[in-house]
Amino acid sequence: MAKVQTDINEKMRAILIDWLVDVHVKFKLVPETLYLTINLIDRFLEKVPVLRQKLQLVGVTAMLIACKYEEIYPPEVKDFVYVTDKAYTREEILEMEGQIISTLQFNMTTPSCYRFLERYSRLINMDQKSFNLCRYMLELSLVEYKMLRYVPSLLACGTIYLTNKLQKKTCWNEVLEKYSHYEESSVKACAKDLFVLLQNVDKVSLQAVKRKFSSAKLLEVAKMKFDGLAADN
Repeated sequence: MAKVQTDINEKMRAILIDWLVDVHVKFKLVPETLYLTINLIDRFLEKVPVLRQKLQLVGVTAMLIACKYEEIYPPEVKDFVYVTDKAYTREEILEMEGQIISTLQFNMTTPSCYRFLERYSRLINMDQKSFNLCRYMLELSLVEYKMLRYVPSLLACGTIYLTNKLQKKTCWNEVLEKYSHYEESSVKACAKDLFVLLQNVDKVSLQAVKRKFSSAKLLEVAKMKFDGLAADN
């Protein structure tokens, strides 16, 4: 993105994704839709210069595409017009849809960190609260541009490692290493960056992910307190 974009920056991307998390909750969409939305946005921004006035248009259109791909009953175009407070017309959204799809050459399928998390969590019989804590970290990582350095499978492993560490369990084991093909040293580096996100969550203005995971439905994992853990441990 940094090589292509001249009018938008990491902060604008973060604001957009924070807003899309709220939209995702409002429409009651499945988890995978959010991950695909962000993936489509990042892949598009990697290729096409976008004016800041059109960044929200790219975001809602990417979510529209992801909904068509993942949802049984996706929201309609008029719903996305409404959620932007009519900042864009139906025609603008449909035009952007065509541009995104053609730019990405109709390649919508991508393995998300959420799918990897599902797979790995089953291998170790992870309980629901721990799983939701991992999801919380993954969605925090969606907002943070620098976390794009990690591939989806490694991000999923990082959340598992950190969740186990926070709950004073064995952080990594032979089963996870066998099926993920990651050694503990690789996973630990990712977990450290995730821990920084957790530490700073109350210091940033973008709070959509924390609000979402403070809900009873997601077992209020965002309200959990972890004291006495150093980031370099």
